[in-house]
Amino acid sequence: MGSTTLEERTAIVEAVRDFAQAELAPHASRWDAEKHFPIDTLRLAGSMGLGGIYVREDVGGAGLSRLDAVAIFEELAKGDTTIAAYISIHNMVAWMIDDFGSDEQREQWLPGLTSMNALGSYCLTEPGAGSDAAAITTSAMRDGDDYIINGVKQFISGAGSSALYVVMARTGEPGSRGISAIVVPDGAPGLSFGPNEEKMGWNAQPTRQVILDGVRVPVSHRLGDEGDGFAIAMKGLNGGRVNMGACSLGGAQWALERATRYVQEREAFGASLATNQSVVFTLADMETELQAARALLERAAAKMDERAPDTAAACALAKRFATDAAFVAANAALQLHGGYGYLKEYGVERVVRDLRVHQILEGTNEIMRLIVGRSLLGKTG
Repeated sequence: MGSTTLEERTAIVEAVRDFAQAELAPHASRWDAEKHFPIDTLRLAGSMGLGGIYVREDVGGAGLSRLDAVAIFEELAKGDTTIAAYISIHNMVAWMIDDFGSDEQREQWLPGLTSMNALGSYCLTEPGAGSDAAAITTSAMRDGDDYIINGVKQFISGAGSSALYVVMARTGEPGSRGISAIVVPDGAPGLSFGPNEEKMGWNAQPTRQVILDGVRVPVSHRLGDEGDGFAIAMKGLNGGRVNMGACSLGGAQWALERATRYVQEREAFGASLATNQSVVFTLADMETELQAARALLERAAAKMDERAPDTAAACALAKRFATDAAFVAANAALQLHGGYGYLKEYGVERVVRDLRVHQILEGTNEIMRLIVGRSLLGKTG
């Protein structure tokens, strides 16, 4: 992807900030309460180039760098963490098709995805295969020029609203080498969805099972070769982990800014809370942790842009640190608000609920530690 100048990135970030403040922030609490998935707002995001941030420009992408994306997702999350996270997942789907698809596949599917007139979902996790992703059992059996897909995918964001589902299915031997990535269009006979899950947070995006019962799709819908699916999925998750870290960062940064303002306005024991040294130290720790998270995310993004050999470990450690630090910071912001932080009216409790899942998805933070630790042992073994 092309690199942008500091001036260009500043202009992009300001445009995204304006969009997030005008189109996301005023509605975030209502969308959370009503479990409303704002498809019209997503199409507006698509018109700004946010449906294919690092997709090539010939198919409608913005052609930006991963470093640009970190700044973009932080700003989006300041408006609505849940919608920012969905846009990240949609971008992962678009990137997979852009990077691994043929010219025909790119031309067929990416103009709709980059405009967000067509939404995308990523289907890896299954009811019995979460962290052990190589153990998936969804099968794609060859039948002439078609695959017949059977299986169930779990916790799928956007399910039921998306036009395209990138499904990881077993086309060969057990383990990671027998998995292929296949694009399943909405409306395919045998494709159905479970009910919308009742969740702690992320209420403004649907999370449902994707049920594939004898779904027939052409072999031409496969991305890459048979057996490439696991590698495609893992490369996609490198970016997803950094983006999710940036979404956590944005939500926590918003909460820090709210808390900083609140402690200066709120009085207790005859003075503002901001005169209390423990409050000052809490704010300082929040700021320090979030600055460190931002630096690690930017480092990981730069490695993705450079296609560095240690990209996977860099993304894993950035995701682990950023999502943990952001949750702690958002929870501290709630605490600084006292009882008011527990009220939905102030918005801080929504961010705490939304950020909690970032420590689980795109690879749990325990798996992130496994990736980082094994990369160290591999260097010395």
